[in-house]
Amino acid sequence: MARLYLKGRALLKESGLCQNVIGRTRPYSPAPELSPPYSLRSPICGFDNLEKDCSRFGNVFMLEKRDYTLIIDKSGSMSIRDQYSGKSRWDVMQESTLALANKCEEFDPDGITIYLFSGRFKRYDGVTANKVIQVFQENEPSGRTDLASVLQDALNNYFQRKTSGQTKLNGETILVVTDGEPDDRKAVMKVIIEASRKIDKDEELAISFIQIGSDSQATKFLKILDDELESAGAKFDIVDTVTIEDMEDMTLTDVLLNAVID
Repeated sequence: MARLYLKGRALLKESGLCQNVIGRTRPYSPAPELSPPYSLRSPICGFDNLEKDCSRFGNVFMLEKRDYTLIIDKSGSMSIRDQYSGKSRWDVMQESTLALANKCEEFDPDGITIYLFSGRFKRYDGVTANKVIQVFQENEPSGRTDLASVLQDALNNYFQRKTSGQTKLNGETILVVTDGEPDDRKAVMKVIIEASRKIDKDEELAISFIQIGSDSQATKFLKILDDELESAGAKFDIVDTVTIEDMEDMTLTDVLLNAVID
């Protein structure tokens, strides 16, 4: 059992599950040496931890054979400098997007789809991580937060590809990075509810909202999306929310997994 425990931990370490969004590594400790007598359920044997690790490692396979879309808020408020080290929300957005793109590329090597939106939106297809900086150089914060339109386009794109047999086996994850509440709350809710009614299982389509900044109204709205859409008519709960601060204590794999299974 000790050998099996160590093997499970080694697999997790090799897979990169210990690296978080800003590149730091979480402490890694090998299993203690064992001496009889001990039972399979004994804490020293590490059975409970192994069970959790193996389950989590198995869930990582859900992230493969899956498409990824990043929707990035470039509204005027993204230029506010209220982040660590005097950085603007736009600066932090670039760092987070690059990290997410690198992680998504591990599971989606043919490139991800990136949207930038404010009052209007622009779509970039087949973007690899080394092209993310170029995408940001072509854009700057300005305008409103018309989230409903860009989210509708991303979902339409998914369902069109599904109809033509061009989607991947495990479906799609859409990551929305934003700092504020949208111009039209009801329109955003309607888009997500309607999308949930078109899928066959909840893991097929995941939408994860990542909040930058501390807009309390945005936080409240994103919590509604996370917790209350089923009671409003959604077929499945396909939304997960997280703040940029939460991501400091999470691995990028955690962020992607939570989008699918939380």
